[in-house]
Amino acid sequence: MTEFQLISLPVELRSLRRWAAARGFSADEGRGLHHLLSETFGKGALQPFRLMALPGAASGVIYAYAQSDVTALKQVAQECALPDALAVCNLQELAGKTMPNAWREGRRLAFDLRTRPVKRLLKPAGVFPKGAEVDAFLVEALREPPEGNPEIDAVDRETVYRRWLVERLSDAARLELARMVSFERRAVLRGGQSREGPDVTWHGELTILDGGAFAERLAKGVGRHAAYGYGMLLLRPAR
Repeated sequence: MTEFQLISLPVELRSLRRWAAARGFSADEGRGLHHLLSETFGKGALQPFRLMALPGAASGVIYAYAQSDVTALKQVAQECALPDALAVCNLQELAGKTMPNAWREGRRLAFDLRTRPVKRLLKPAGVFPKGAEVDAFLVEALREPPEGNPEIDAVDRETVYRRWLVERLSDAARLELARMVSFERRAVLRGGQSREGPDVTWHGELTILDGGAFAERLAKGVGRHAAYGYGMLLLRPAR
């Protein structure tokens, strides 16, 4: 695949909340950020992305993968972005670096990853119609229990979500370890409807199996909702 960039963009959080509230996005931070980045840099230009901020902080940083470099992104923002959007983003501090487009097979890396572990149903299940987006843990619970074992809660939530993560990395990397460091139920707005689902952050380590596929997974994100703040693999050296 072609080269892509890792971008960092400082944002002023109070201004961000005001901007989102004025547009009706205050109930869904990810949707607000999606629109802010799309209107400022172009649809899908910074995707996947992740907002990192300490609790109670006045500012944070959006990290994202992009096909355009810093110069091109700044030019688009200066030509097209609205003034109130630029008041949220510190465009002068926009920074980036070129990411590898292939990685050495066997390389072990640590990662920080926020995910929304959901699945699309291939057939109706319980109250959910075919095609519904459902919590991966609930999908497991809706399955018929094995013969002679009526217990459906023998597997815990973290184990189910870890299996979901393994499936989504399998073409590119082998999951060596993964620890669920946060979990909450979060409602998001999609298609004019509010949908509640799991919001899970992982810390872990992986081994690259296919360098090209791994680069593609970085650029596209892990799982659904990569356009709304989920699925960005942030890397660091393994222990």
